[in-house]
Amino acid sequence: METKHLGQASALPASPEEAALDYVPNPRAGELYLVRFAAPEFTSLCPVTGQPDFAHVVIDYSPSDTIVESKSLKLFLGSFRNHCGFHEDVTVGIGKRLFDEMKPRWLRIGGYWYPRGGIPIDVFWQSGEPPAGLWLPDQGVASYRGRG
Repeated sequence: METKHLGQASALPASPEEAALDYVPNPRAGELYLVRFAAPEFTSLCPVTGQPDFAHVVIDYSPSDTIVESKSLKLFLGSFRNHCGFHEDVTVGIGKRLFDEMKPRWLRIGGYWYPRGGIPIDVFWQSGEPPAGLWLPDQGVASYRGRG
């Protein structure tokens, strides 16, 4: 399978719509397992004020025939740096795009957003019930507690 980014110099896409996600054959097709990506310094922009928003994003998925290539995922997530979107739209949009394109057995995403206006917002989406027997560890992101 040909990739657009792996082993090549790749610029950060100007927008999520311009970002190309690469998928490669699952080297363990037929096995039930979980893949986790954590982006603890994710950023996007508030669609109202244009100010930056920060989140810890955790993506868990159980592959089917393909896996997402990590460099292309990094560039895709980085493309949100200049993208305006509400937390809910950004989090669910990332999960749905990965699910729709990669077609894993199952996918969930947790967007743990840092406070905006004094209120942290956590957004969660999953594609459905996880497959029976899939080990689902906690996403490991504590609820926001401020400095305390």
